Amino acid sequence: MSSQDVLKNASTLASYSVLLQVMFRVLTFLLNAFTLRFVSKELIGVVNVRLTLLYSTLVFLSREAFRRACLSGGSGTSHNWRQVINLLWLTLPLGVVWASLLVCVWLWLLEVPDPKAIPHYGPAVGIFALAAVQELLAEPLWVLAQAHMFVRLKVVAESLAMIAKCVLTVVLVVSFPEQGLYIFSAAQLVYTGFLVLCYAVFFLRFLGSEEANKNCFPLYHVRDLLPRRAEGKPLIDWTLARLTWSFFKQSFLKQILTEGERYVMTFLNVLSFGDQGIYDIVNNLGSMVARFIFLPIEESFYVFFAKVLERGRSVKNQIQEEVGVAAEVLECLLKLVVVIGLIITVFGYAYSHLALDIYGGSLLSSGTGPTLLRCYSSYVLLLAVNGVTECFVFAAMSQKEVDQYNLVMLGLSVSFLFLSYMLTWWAGSVGFILANCLNMGLRILHSLVYIHHYFQFSPWKPLRGLLPSPVLLLALALSAVVTALSEGIFCCDSGWLLRLVHISVGGVCLLCVLVTVLLTETQLVQFVRTQLLPQYRKKRT
Repeated sequence: MSSQDVLKNASTLASYSVLLQVMFRVLTFLLNAFTLRFVSKELIGVVNVRLTLLYSTLVFLSREAFRRACLSGGSGTSHNWRQVINLLWLTLPLGVVWASLLVCVWLWLLEVPDPKAIPHYGPAVGIFALAAVQELLAEPLWVLAQAHMFVRLKVVAESLAMIAKCVLTVVLVVSFPEQGLYIFSAAQLVYTGFLVLCYAVFFLRFLGSEEANKNCFPLYHVRDLLPRRAEGKPLIDWTLARLTWSFFKQSFLKQILTEGERYVMTFLNVLSFGDQGIYDIVNNLGSMVARFIFLPIEESFYVFFAKVLERGRSVKNQIQEEVGVAAEVLECLLKLVVVIGLIITVFGYAYSHLALDIYGGSLLSSGTGPTLLRCYSSYVLLLAVNGVTECFVFAAMSQKEVDQYNLVMLGLSVSFLFLSYMLTWWAGSVGFILANCLNMGLRILHSLVYIHHYFQFSPWKPLRGLLPSPVLLLALALSAVVTALSEGIFCCDSGWLLRLVHISVGGVCLLCVLVTVLLTETQLVQFVRTQLLPQYRKKRT
């Protein structure tokens, strides 16, 4: 598969993933707004922080390293998929081990919520762990689908699973609100069950079909999805296994950096369950764009960079045409996320208070809520840049460099935990965001240094994508001043009429910024139209 074909497929995957994440975040947004009216903020804190942390930790530590390693190097047909499938099935026993350890920690080492206020905590911990292990059953199928660019499968599977989860949650919250944690535990179990079912049904129908044979799919029968020895070859690819181990060691550190504030809240008890609930709601609102735009782009273009670049080789020892495509894509991606991040930073400052007041009333808009969301709006810019730079770096690094980076991640993890505790003690929940900003800045700096050295003796300079046009920066600065003045004059305690005026001012400023982007960032606009929007590519072809 040529680099252009890989780029086309990765762009399609990113586009569909963005749409999928939009749906996820909108449904979650509406679900949280609905459940706020039926359950306590303490219950939301336990579910969204404590139990969700158990689930995400278990799943991440069990599969992330395998995903990174098995999606690296070459197209899907270059792997010995018999050995890859065998390696991927190790995620299941690993998940069982992690589940056993983490359930013990969550039940016996952490503070248990008051059973009168939040009953059924013990069973809920067990059900969330079971849901995570259940999801690992689909891991070999997920990697197969990603490697062969089955972009619609992921959209359909996760859409059906999310819809089923939301419907069940709403029905149970309305009908049996007193069941509390049982409601959210059952919904999580249904979600992972639907995921596994969708992937299983697809591959049961696909394997051995005419379409599979036409596309030279490497597996032919359902039994090929199960672990078994390949004739004349080791049970697993040991080179891939060593790379997995390198990523596995790194996954501990990355998980701490990704979910660091939740670990501090969970293990150090710096916030009450109620405060954790409010922080999590504000955090979800602030990270909405980061999750449904930046994360799918990072995941999809990691696949692109991993297939186009040869891991551990210098630029001059690779196919120049493919390196050139990778450099141009990296530059455009950097420009894209920087522009989006700056827009969010500028308009997030002036509209945080209004957004929280509309979403959750005075429960969220009073106190530290608006300050939290304003800080998070600035943090989104760092999240965006780090996602793109790290997805390139992880795709280009050799195994030795990955191991060396583990030491960097270790230092960042330790400093992050220390900074989180100290800054939270000093500034409350805002301290979590400040600590995240400092650590994210250091991660970005490391990635930028690596990319600079990688392209140092080549004609490509992808880091130019970090610099928007001066005219665009001026438009953003003027918009920041105008919207801040508008908030002070019109928002947010003088009725809906003045609120609408404030919203209109922001709409006009945003329109001016977007027009400026269209006029000054022509290369970026062309990239978005041809690579990230499928309907434009269809018209072009």
